[in-house]
Amino acid sequence: MPVRLLAALVVGLEAVGVLALAGWQVVALVGGDTDSVVSSIALIVLTVIGAVAVAAFAVATARDVSAGRSGAIVTQLLILSVALGAVTGEWAAPSTALLIAAPAVVGLVLLVLAVRASAPRRRDDG
Repeated sequence: MPVRLLAALVVGLEAVGVLALAGWQVVALVGGDTDSVVSSIALIVLTVIGAVAVAAFAVATARDVSAGRSGAIVTQLLILSVALGAVTGEWAAPSTALLIAAPAVVGLVLLVLAVRASAPRRRDDG
């Protein structure tokens, strides 16, 4: 299996994870576990848009489109920044940070390998 398809699979699973997060937000909204209904709805909409974007990066990566890999790499870096935030601060949760960071590290490595695999081979003329 080409590395770009493995990278696309990881990014696609991350898109499903973001969509699950939106579902969790809907449950919190319906259950009354929010301070502001308007803010909650806005956050749900933005989360769904984010999930669609990550899914688009996965599809583009599978199709060997450079822009998809670039967007997916930025996504991995953003996920790693969230993991860093989860491991620091007043309510630090190292196990949660590890659960967030592990797929992002795997995805980042696979995406970099996919970039290298799709790069045109240079010929030495010298």
